[in-house]
Amino acid sequence: MAHDTAEFVPLNIAVLTVSDTRNLDTDSSGQFLSDNVKVAGHVLADRQLHPDDIYRIRAVVSDWIVRPDVQVILITGGTGFTGRDSTPEAVTPLLDKLVDGFGELFRHVSWEEIGTSTLQSRALAGLANRTLVVCMPGSTGACRTAWDRILREQLDSRTRPCNFVQHLAAAPACGARS
Repeated sequence: MAHDTAEFVPLNIAVLTVSDTRNLDTDSSGQFLSDNVKVAGHVLADRQLHPDDIYRIRAVVSDWIVRPDVQVILITGGTGFTGRDSTPEAVTPLLDKLVDGFGELFRHVSWEEIGTSTLQSRALAGLANRTLVVCMPGSTGACRTAWDRILREQLDSRTRPCNFVQHLAAAPACGARS
């Protein structure tokens, strides 16, 4: 990761786990994300777990999108192809702009770990009201891949030549390209 001398900007990040089978005690994916948000120096603004219900997901995400104290929303779960997997359908209508490269890059780096099974990931990201919304699979391994290989750098204001911090509400503009 290329850094310049800019100061680190901590972000307020909310974590949502979408699952019909987990609770907060058994939610290793949401726990992994929450722990790593804090280790990276960011603030865990909220953490919730809800069943895979398209309207419940939309309600929670919509609430966070309008909250001035949430700049990033990380969602784990509900991105597969089973009958109840509805996270992409719940979130996509809320987005102002898609970050097409997130899903593409996630599947690319996942290829190294799980081969062609990466085709079954409907991971996606987008911006809504200057809030970054990221949807990733529900496995802890997939969350680790997304965090370690993509998100940790892109949520760090020091990453060059660019990162997402400058696009988020209440975040200071990052310096020019170096």
